Amino acid sequence: MAALFTPDGDTMVPGELTRGPWDPDAQHGGPVAALLARAVEGVEAPAPMQVVRLTVELLRPVPLTPLRVSAEVSRPGRKVQLVDASLASGAQEVARARALRIRVAEVDVPRQVAQPPSPPVPDGPGPSLSPRTAFAQAVDLRFVRGRWEELGPVTMWSRLVVPVVEGEKTTALQRTAAAADFGNGVSRIVDFDTHTFINPDLTVSLFRVPEGEWIGFDVVSRLSDRGFGHSESLIFDAAGPVGRAVQSLVVDTR
Repeated sequence: MAALFTPDGDTMVPGELTRGPWDPDAQHGGPVAALLARAVEGVEAPAPMQVVRLTVELLRPVPLTPLRVSAEVSRPGRKVQLVDASLASGAQEVARARALRIRVAEVDVPRQVAQPPSPPVPDGPGPSLSPRTAFAQAVDLRFVRGRWEELGPVTMWSRLVVPVVEGEKTTALQRTAAAADFGNGVSRIVDFDTHTFINPDLTVSLFRVPEGEWIGFDVVSRLSDRGFGHSESLIFDAAGPVGRAVQSLVVDTR
């Protein structure tokens, strides 16, 4: 399979696998989040630093057109920094992100409470996923609890099977951001045919860096009868929890 994005001069060209479920001419939030994570990680730091929180704002549907990517330090510091990144299509900004990164240092800490073991990755290929989103074909999803076609909470493993950018190695932050945006879709409690439940944002908060290709998510969605809600994920790897992700949801009937 091709990469999600291909560099072309000073732009990134989205491939077919970036297409999302809500608009045939717009991208899924996962590739957008991964590209913004890449932009943040590309900003030079004065010393080793780790992104511990990434908040993505999807300002409008992100088109399947070449995107200009920019990023800069907005709050410098020796121990804590803020990095802002932006995606633009033509003259219009379509998405932005703010990342909090903290310096990396060896620090003695007390032994922490043991966490429940992560479930094993199920054997065999994942289920045939909904054709509503082409991006589902770029990710190997293995369900431990719940299913793609069922309503309700889900526990699953995710492995991105294509690079985010052609010719580049995908980082742990990029893999996590890309898969975390599946949360509202896999854990939905209303049907695609009767409702829309679009996330205008995604926040990923990590207390350690996920290890390995497989990233796990324990996801639940909660909706208000006032037209909004959220999806929340516990993120884990083979060694246990690594953080959480939250998406705000705009809920409508079709």
